[in-house]
Amino acid sequence: MTRTFDPFRDMDRFFADATRTPASVAMPMDLYRSGDEYVVAIDLPGVDPASIDIDVEDNTLTIRAERPSRAGEDAQWLSRERAFGTFARRLNLGSGLATDRIGADYSDGVLTLTIPVAEAAKPRRIEVKHGTRTIAGAVETPQE
Repeated sequence: MTRTFDPFRDMDRFFADATRTPASVAMPMDLYRSGDEYVVAIDLPGVDPASIDIDVEDNTLTIRAERPSRAGEDAQWLSRERAFGTFARRLNLGSGLATDRIGADYSDGVLTLTIPVAEAAKPRRIEVKHGTRTIAGAVETPQE
């Protein structure tokens, strides 16, 4: 069976492997905006919720979690693909977010953070008022 060379397939595989970091493998994440808040969903199966630590400092959100190994020290590994230990993920938050109102929920092995947009950063409509002007001592009001 002859295999044809496809440089794009090989480059995709190379870059997919190069962009995988220990944090992205152990803590895969989705990030999206829904209305006036950002939602971060991080897969953390097998993590005790008490081991999850979330901090915000200088617009940097840090998530730490620990997944213990279930095997004893005398285990002879045949295959070891599940990561264990302490993991951390950092997200640089832009300005305009209400970091004092971040919500966190851990359910079914998924940590979900909601980060609201600050009121000052939300788009707002500015009303244009029709002014009045004075003509020879009389006040003229605009007609609508």
